[in-house]
Amino acid sequence: MSAFFSEVLYRIFGSQDWVYYLLSQIFVIISFYYVFKFSNEIFNNKLLGLVSVLLIEAIYFYNFTTPEFNVNVCQLPFWSLTIYYSWKIYGSKEIKFLDCFLVGLFAAFGFLSKYLFIYLLVSIDLLFIYLIFFKKERKFDFKYLITIEVFLVVLVPHLIWLNNNEFITITYGLARTGLEQSSFIDHIKFPIIFLLKQVGILIPFLILSWLLVKKIRLNFKFKDKKLIFLLAINILPIFLMFLTSLITGSKIRTMWMTPFYLFFGTLTVYLFQAQINLKRLKPFMVGFVFFFFLSPVLYAYVSISKDDKRTDYPGKEIAIKTQYAWNQQFSSTINVVLGDEWNAGNLSYHLNSRPIWEGIVEREKLDQLKDYMCLDNICVGSR
Repeated sequence: MSAFFSEVLYRIFGSQDWVYYLLSQIFVIISFYYVFKFSNEIFNNKLLGLVSVLLIEAIYFYNFTTPEFNVNVCQLPFWSLTIYYSWKIYGSKEIKFLDCFLVGLFAAFGFLSKYLFIYLLVSIDLLFIYLIFFKKERKFDFKYLITIEVFLVVLVPHLIWLNNNEFITITYGLARTGLEQSSFIDHIKFPIIFLLKQVGILIPFLILSWLLVKKIRLNFKFKDKKLIFLLAINILPIFLMFLTSLITGSKIRTMWMTPFYLFFGTLTVYLFQAQINLKRLKPFMVGFVFFFFLSPVLYAYVSISKDDKRTDYPGKEIAIKTQYAWNQQFSSTINVVLGDEWNAGNLSYHLNSRPIWEGIVEREKLDQLKDYMCLDNICVGSR
């Protein structure tokens, strides 16, 4: 999905960098909007719904890392939409066809953004299985199957592609976990590191929550349907991720957790709403403004003080030089680029002919080209 949306905007705007930064912010805003809508339905109070959104602004994933449009940011709106329409089904006595259809659709789009979306889907499924077959609070409705059918139908093209490409995305994902090299100690080390990182990420959020609540008094009622749903969408996916690391000994990369905390603000406000004094929000707003501006200030500092970031890569200049050198030798159009993913990808993005990337430089691939030219570790050619 991240490639799809980028491609759509490329067809409209071309290689204008600001477009893709804007795309990332649009995805964040959509996800925040549905966090607000969901929270408003939970509390029936727009101010508490807004506070739920403001709280998560203190989480690293929803401020500092958002300029880059990637698979993690791409999940955000689909994560919030899937939860919102799952709540519609969960909180309603009458199951609506449209709600089931939309859950299946957005769940599929989320899964196509990143496979880790499955942790949310498993958590929601476990919740419904528990309510229907164990607690027997509600009867099984065949409309639930609509969700599964829509989900699978949307995935069919991707599943065919996976089979035709030797399940490359799955093998790539597994390689990123370091699973093949894992040892016994990794089953202890990586889960502990995972937990410590999550605590570190949540420190600003916890500070902002403390400014909002001050006095912490918990009163759990596990028969509370809203609380059960909130725990299922917030805590259960993280627990399942921790369990994965514990059982497999795999390393969980920090950025993989990007969508997992979207509704932490809602859960926090729900747990402590009795201690929240809406007339005394000044300390909270001061804290919010601090964290809100801290992120762009730090981002600007890093961008200005360092010149080796990816955003400093002179892709456009390299493309101009490459096109000029090509025009001196050939009259054909560059339609193939070979090299590593980053350098070749940037060249394809900036060249007007937008050549197709065909992997790393190999003698066999060069021999298949009518014309070709190599500069450093990149080769361009024409068929």
